[in-house]
Amino acid sequence: MIFEYFSGKKFIVKITRSLNSDKNNGYFTCTPRYIYIRLYKALIRPVVTYGAETWTMTKKEEQAVLIFERKIFRRIYGPKYEDEEWKSRTNRELEELSKGENIVKWIKGQRISWLGHLERMEEDRMPKKIFTQELEGTRRRGRHRKGWREEVERDLQVMGVRRWTELVTEGTKWRGTVRQAKAHNGL
Repeated sequence: MIFEYFSGKKFIVKITRSLNSDKNNGYFTCTPRYIYIRLYKALIRPVVTYGAETWTMTKKEEQAVLIFERKIFRRIYGPKYEDEEWKSRTNRELEELSKGENIVKWIKGQRISWLGHLERMEEDRMPKKIFTQELEGTRRRGRHRKGWREEVERDLQVMGVRRWTELVTEGTKWRGTVRQAKAHNGL
């Protein structure tokens, strides 16, 4: 998984070091916050989530991505002055400041978007063949890992989307479904 590469390697280390630098106590203060939020959304989030459309994420991996995002937001928004002392912002405050958006919802929206793309794809293309192919053989004993398709269909079910195969062909409605996924509280 691409996230494991970035989380354990140089990319996250460089970002963390720059965030933890002694300059301005590690907080961004000289430029308006909305600039840093836009930089995060335009530069950092796409690099961290490269290829996320095809990921199957466990709860542990989701938490790791959320922790990374909150660490960046804590640096952008900085501490708050309350009751004559400086306090770090809580997760709930960061969620309110980001208006409920988070990286996991964004990834799930991207996966739903990729599902629509796969469904509309011509039958002779390789991703479509892999998507529609039935695997032969038997699985190992025990509970099997969820597949990509099961996860995305569960996300659509949580959102209350019925007959998604019909929705895919209608472009504007499908794009609305993807936007709704990125803002849905249950995902």
